[in-house]
Amino acid sequence: MKLSMGYVILYVQDLEKTKYFYGELLGFSLRGEYGTYIEYDTGSTILSMNTREGGREVTNLPIPDDSRKEQTFELGFVTQEVEKVVEKLRIAGVPVLMEPREKPWGQKVAYVEDPDGHYIEICSPMG
Repeated sequence: MKLSMGYVILYVQDLEKTKYFYGELLGFSLRGEYGTYIEYDTGSTILSMNTREGGREVTNLPIPDDSRKEQTFELGFVTQEVEKVVEKLRIAGVPVLMEPREKPWGQKVAYVEDPDGHYIEICSPMG
């Protein structure tokens, strides 16, 4: 059996803030919008969002109403221009959690926070 990653869905509080962050600031193309559900083309994987209420209606899962601060994952976006992307986000008021720095394995990495508190890694390609 072979599986492949088709998409990631984030449950969000404010769809308009989310659209601004991922569409305007990060520059991803909106692939589709269906009520409270949106999709962005990020390359090989689709990044999707739905409101918390919309997610509960579709899945019947106990998705919480508020943003949660405990993090168990991050989204990583690769670019050759880590500093430039981070500076654009900073100017827009996005919280920068870690300034760009070189890791021991040679990759440049920075962290920011999206409107719902998800950790977003902005990094250079590996090797």
